[in-house]
Amino acid sequence: MIYRSLRLGFLASGNGSSARAVVGAIHDGSLSAEARLLVSNNRGAPALAFAAEEGVPSLCIPTQADPVSADARLADEMRKSGVELIVLSGYLRQLGPKVLGDFAGRILNIHPGPLPAFGGHGMYGRRVHEAVLAAGVAESGIVIHLVDEEYDRGPVIARCAVPVAPDDTVETLEARVTTREPQFFVETLRRIADGTLPFP
Repeated sequence: MIYRSLRLGFLASGNGSSARAVVGAIHDGSLSAEARLLVSNNRGAPALAFAAEEGVPSLCIPTQADPVSADARLADEMRKSGVELIVLSGYLRQLGPKVLGDFAGRILNIHPGPLPAFGGHGMYGRRVHEAVLAAGVAESGIVIHLVDEEYDRGPVIARCAVPVAPDDTVETLEARVTTREPQFFVETLRRIADGTLPFP
């Protein structure tokens, strides 16, 4: 039985694939949650257009010119929107101390490879898949973890194994992982909402 409705905020720099999947699950009734706010640091992000189409409140908070002010504003906007849990959906900026402090233990990121072996600064997107193939491992994976001040080092919440085929290229492995990621985020949030995945 679902016992809580998650109040979600989203951060996206580009397409926001996970945010799209989560909002879709909310709208079709398969996830007990509310999409309270989507923020991008990129005015041209397709995720902003998607949010407008779906009726999700959204705004752009650029981060490069004044990171300190952007950090403070982002934390304030999330609080004002009643967000309890922030979902990173391809957000290509490190979060600042205000957001990390105000939402400690309540920021989730998805990583396209096993952690900690294939994480850290600069390890994102295709670079992760290149490293997995170079290591010759038989299995990659998708990891959802809490976000802290270090890249990809927060506690792991959920893992999903993704096999590596003998003839995989970076492109084929990337496609297999990318296809699975959004739904795995939805499944993990559903488990948080229904109480089968312990979460603060």
